[in-house]
Amino acid sequence: MSKPSAVCFGILGTGRMAATIATELAALRSSGAQLVAVGSRTRALAEQFAQRFGAARAYGSYADLARDGGVDVVYIATPPAQHAENALACIAHGRSVLCEKPFALNAREALAMVRAARARRVFLMEAMWTRFLPALAAVRALLASGSLGPIRVVTGGGGFVPQFDPRAPLFNPALGGGVLLDAGVYLVSLASMLLGPPLEVHAAGELGASGVDEQVSLLLKYPQGAQALLYVSLRARRSPDLEILAERASVKLEAPVFRPTRLTVTAGDAPAEVRDYPVEGSGYGPQLLEVMAALRGGRLESALMPLAETVAVLHTMDAARAALGLRFPQES
Repeated sequence: MSKPSAVCFGILGTGRMAATIATELAALRSSGAQLVAVGSRTRALAEQFAQRFGAARAYGSYADLARDGGVDVVYIATPPAQHAENALACIAHGRSVLCEKPFALNAREALAMVRAARARRVFLMEAMWTRFLPALAAVRALLASGSLGPIRVVTGGGGFVPQFDPRAPLFNPALGGGVLLDAGVYLVSLASMLLGPPLEVHAAGELGASGVDEQVSLLLKYPQGAQALLYVSLRARRSPDLEILAERASVKLEAPVFRPTRLTVTAGDAPAEVRDYPVEGSGYGPQLLEVMAALRGGRLESALMPLAETVAVLHTMDAARAALGLRFPQES
């Protein structure tokens, strides 16, 4: 068997998610993944990260990484408010991009990223890693089989209570903070995968001391009468799950919904059936393999996380934030 062609990754940012992705890339070396460069706000941080994870090149600016012609694809791991700027810089220099969720602050930014990538003919994808896990593949197979019948209700959510720090990205509106973009995006994206874009978006929530949303409930209405009832909170604790209620059966994605390894399927009056779908490592590997397969095949986007859907999900989030009266400083 021939050795797979190398795909050279750069990582933009050196925080927690950057380290997670670097670890996964190391685990995928036999599949051809190579971490070759890292860019940070300072040369010292970049060099520390490069030494830790074996990257050959360290850059003290994001722009320098974007200009590196030896990089095939850049993983963007900066705060949400910087995603569009960073992605556009990489795309302008011909780099493909895998951008951490949320893809952008809003649909306007996301659309600019998509248009730039299509004009430059480079691959672009939101790093909605959950979609590529085995449990979600099983959900799609169940839907395709018709055994569930039409979906009537999707319901789920969860909450966690982090320590308040107004400077932290989660609580800082200038960095794109708030529970909706951080955690709610998983639920909205899953509802989109199941039901498509909603016809109506209704939202209620609470803003915290720093001005970001700390608790949000969503009611999304779809064609043929389907609904999604979703919630996320930084003020209450509950491990997040999601349940699909269809005409003939229900499917529960057991917690945590962003990394599910178990489905509970209940059909009619039959006993519930538990199905397990183990995940290797952190779970970020499958999305990286998808990116590598796309680049080797000359594809410019992923069928499992299409760009039009990423933009549509952000339209839904924009409508929810409008209902809450929440605008980020960059949107004023």
